[in-house]
Amino acid sequence: MEVQKRVLHDIQPLIEQRADPFIYRHSDGYYYFVASVPEYDRIEIRRAQNLEGLATSTPVVIWRKRETGILSANIWAPELHFIDDKWYVYFAAAHTTETNEGLFDHRMYVLENENANPLEGSWTERGQVRTAWESFALDATTFEHNGSRYYVWAQKDPNIEGNSNLYISKISNPWTLTGPQTMISMPEYDWEIIGYKVNEGAAFLRKGNRVFLSYSASATDFNYCMGLLEANADADLLDATSWRKSQTAVLSTDESISMYGPGHNSFTVSEDGEETLFVFHARTYKDIIGDPLYDPNRHTFVTKLLWTADGRPDFRGSVAALARHNKVD
Repeated sequence: MEVQKRVLHDIQPLIEQRADPFIYRHSDGYYYFVASVPEYDRIEIRRAQNLEGLATSTPVVIWRKRETGILSANIWAPELHFIDDKWYVYFAAAHTTETNEGLFDHRMYVLENENANPLEGSWTERGQVRTAWESFALDATTFEHNGSRYYVWAQKDPNIEGNSNLYISKISNPWTLTGPQTMISMPEYDWEIIGYKVNEGAAFLRKGNRVFLSYSASATDFNYCMGLLEANADADLLDATSWRKSQTAVLSTDESISMYGPGHNSFTVSEDGEETLFVFHARTYKDIIGDPLYDPNRHTFVTKLLWTADGRPDFRGSVAALARHNKVD
C-alpha cells in the first residue's frame, strides 16, 4: 500500500505503515519488531542490532492467515515474547471481516517456536487463549512480576455495554490462564468513549516501587488516545482496587506537530540498557476517507521515555522531545 504523501512536520516515524508496534531487545543483542501490517493477513518479524536498522531490515513472514474459518481475517497486534527459552507470538484473529452489532469476532491465539532465532525454525499454533467468555477479545500482552507471570488483554463482557475492557489473570503456561480473571479498567471517561467505548492495547512497565499499564481508548481515528493505570509494586495485581487510573488522557492528538491518534504502544530499552524507550503508532494527518481501520498510514514512532517529577511516565513530554529533536535534525 502506498504511503500517504504528506509533509511530516515535527515528528518522523521509524517505520512507516506499521500499527500496534512491539519492539523487544533480546539478550542476543538484537532488537525484534512485530506489528500489524496494513493487509492484516500475516505476521512478520524483523530484527536489527540497532533501532535504525529495523527500518531497513527485511521482514520474515512467520505465519499467514487461513483462507477460511477461524484465523482467516484481520490479523491484529502481534507481540513477541521470550518465555522459558522459547519464543511466543500473541495475536488476535477473526473468522470474518464482517461485524455484528459493531463488533468484530476476534479471539486471541498463540504461536510457539523453540529455535534460538525466531526468524528461523518452525512456528507451532498453540491455539486459542480461553477466557471466562467466548466473546470479542484481543491485544494480549504478558509480563513477569514478583515471581508470577501475568496476562493482560482486552475483551467484551456480554453484560457490560461497550466494546472492550481490560482484564488480568495469571497464566500456568503461555497459552493457559489460571485462577481469577479480574477487570481492572473499563471505558468511563469522556476521552475513552469517543466513537466506541474502548480500553485496549495494554503495555506493562515497572519503575521503582510502582508498576504501570498504559493502554489505548476510543475510536482508531484522531480520537485515539492513551490512558494509564498504576499500582504499588508489592500490591496484589489481581485485586482491581490495587489499580489507580488516570482521569485524563496521558497522550492524545497534537495538531501542532501533526500527530493524530497516538496509541497502542509498547516499551523497549536503549542499546546500553539504561533508558526506557516509548514505542507507539500515530498518523500524520487528520482526515481519513472511509473506515480508519483500513487507512494504512499508522506509522511506528520511537522516543526516549521521560518521567514526571513524581515518578510517572511523561508521554507528552517524551513526544515533545522527539519533535524538538527532529526540528534540530
